[in-house]
Amino acid sequence: MVNLGDIFPNFDADTTSGRINFHEWLGNDWAILFSHPADYTPVCTTELGRVVKLIPEFKKRNVKLIALSCDDVNSHNGWAKDVLRFAGDNSGTLPYPIIADTDRSLAVQLGMVDPDERDAAGMPLTCRAVFIIGPGKKLKLSLLYPATTGRNFDEILRVVDSLQLTATHKVATPVDWRPGQKCMVVPSVSKEDAAQLFPKGVETVEVPSGKGYLRFTPAP
Repeated sequence: MVNLGDIFPNFDADTTSGRINFHEWLGNDWAILFSHPADYTPVCTTELGRVVKLIPEFKKRNVKLIALSCDDVNSHNGWAKDVLRFAGDNSGTLPYPIIADTDRSLAVQLGMVDPDERDAAGMPLTCRAVFIIGPGKKLKLSLLYPATTGRNFDEILRVVDSLQLTATHKVATPVDWRPGQKCMVVPSVSKEDAAQLFPKGVETVEVPSGKGYLRFTPAP
């Protein structure tokens, strides 16, 4: 298992874009590795199709994308045509690679096995995992969804926006935050430093405890 802040494990794998070394493919960029249970399945097709449509948004954020399941490369390539058709994309090429984890080695190593989902041969399948990896190859976020629940990739974009903002400023993002909305000053910043760091102003919300920890500021 990989924990937040850990260097994401390196591996070599066959993909729809050829053989890759994961760390070389990552470079020093932001990236998302996301798994799906199986090719030619309904929910997975909608998910990967949605990612195709969101490629321009991920590119704006300089985020690389790579998918994974236990199917082989030939299966991935054939299924990609269905994904593109569902997405309304006529390019003929899936705009991100899919890893073939046929021996389940990555699924096991990264804790992506769904105990309730198996293929026709009784072999376990991958869950709907999401790993967001930041510069320095460190894990910034991980999510695990069961096979029956499709992911919300608009939420994943929102998380990327939060992660990229908070990586460079001493702020946190509150509940339901969206880009452009007010952020929160992190508790480690003193009142004096906050005045210098946030020239647009800091608003402190009063609470019964009297502790001035609810501090909002316009997005840097």
